Amino acid sequence: MLSSNCTKSQILVVLAGLSFAQPQAKPLMVESFRKGSTHIAERTHAGRGQAHKFQPEPGEHYYMATAREIEPQDRSFRIPATMQAAVYRGLNDVRLEMVPVPEIGPGEILVRVHTCGICGTDLKKISTGSHSAPRIFGHETSGVVAAVGQGVSNFAAGDRVMVFHHIPCGNCYYCEHKTFAQCQTYKKVGCTAGFEAAGGGFAEYVRVMDWIVNAGTVRIPHNVSFEQACFVEPVNTCMKGIECLRLQAGESVLVIGQGPIGIMLATLAQRAGADVTTSDLYRERLTISATFGLRNSVDASRDDVVQRVREQTDGRGADVAILAVNGNNLIRTAMDSVRPGGRVLLFAQTARGEATIDPAAICVDEKTLLGSYSASVELQDQSVRLVMDREIELDRLISHRFPLSRCVEGLNLAAHPKPDSMKIVIQPGSSWEGI
Repeated sequence: MLSSNCTKSQILVVLAGLSFAQPQAKPLMVESFRKGSTHIAERTHAGRGQAHKFQPEPGEHYYMATAREIEPQDRSFRIPATMQAAVYRGLNDVRLEMVPVPEIGPGEILVRVHTCGICGTDLKKISTGSHSAPRIFGHETSGVVAAVGQGVSNFAAGDRVMVFHHIPCGNCYYCEHKTFAQCQTYKKVGCTAGFEAAGGGFAEYVRVMDWIVNAGTVRIPHNVSFEQACFVEPVNTCMKGIECLRLQAGESVLVIGQGPIGIMLATLAQRAGADVTTSDLYRERLTISATFGLRNSVDASRDDVVQRVREQTDGRGADVAILAVNGNNLIRTAMDSVRPGGRVLLFAQTARGEATIDPAAICVDEKTLLGSYSASVELQDQSVRLVMDREIELDRLISHRFPLSRCVEGLNLAAHPKPDSMKIVIQPGSSWEGI
């Protein structure tokens, strides 16, 4: 059935409340890059978009996907005029379409996308219709430089890179006070695959604007996969959240939610010396988090989280609670789980609305409610080192990989997660990684 908003080359697909359109197959002008080595990561190939059993330790079983990644060979390639992209057309309406490859100007670069992680903020924008259409989302992007604009000397075609999509000006009131996410320049998106700039990672190519090229583009070492590299931006946001808590060694921390973000936050808190307890409704996710060394957990489907935390802290409650899931109804749980004088960090509450809290918990009990949003430029080097040095094997968080042609399925699964689904990535590079 064709939508009235679709061209003849588009087929409308409706999946669990999300409307997408997929173009019929067209030949792609795919060749390889003239720079880069041929490194094959030692991981087992598996079907993309599928979960496969992985056994990290005796007696522990959970489902994760693995994939083979091959860097581009030393051959030239030609940039096509058009490309596939997942185009947001309005509330719960994303369509796979053919769009022009973006043109770049002086100081800019064009990146051929290999991997782009799906972020909860992408899903929020799609499900709430909070942003005008059309746009192409996706901002956890890694790939290969396909072309450079006039005046670009620090990057060349063939360089493997990841890109941030926000970089602050460094000079305004908010930058001076180190609240970089409130800077007006920071709020401008510096990466686009067309239409209103919105990240652009859910496309074959993305245009990276000059201020991002100068301060927000990072080379990927040849021994680091595109999958690992795409975690730099989300790790940075988690580092910022942990930093704002000013954790002390030995403090007790409850992390509510053990999706990919919750595991990253809990791991970073533990690295800071905290005594971490995790909780989740899905036992499968707690099993996965245990493989990252997070073994003190509460199964929220069976146990009272607040009671269990108090039992572990001589009845006081935790020093800190981090809310890593987007349900506002859990704010009260987080507040109740911390001791008088404790801190609560809201990390996933990005949709504006109302929530019920006990004001006396803040006034009389002297509990502190904090928020942290997006990345910090001051933590950029630190987050890059952590990811590129593989201090945490973040690519193990990936449970499902979808080629761009199946991005509709990937977005739908991310919007309706299963117990065994963790980080979901879209991989336009799956069409050329073996060339």
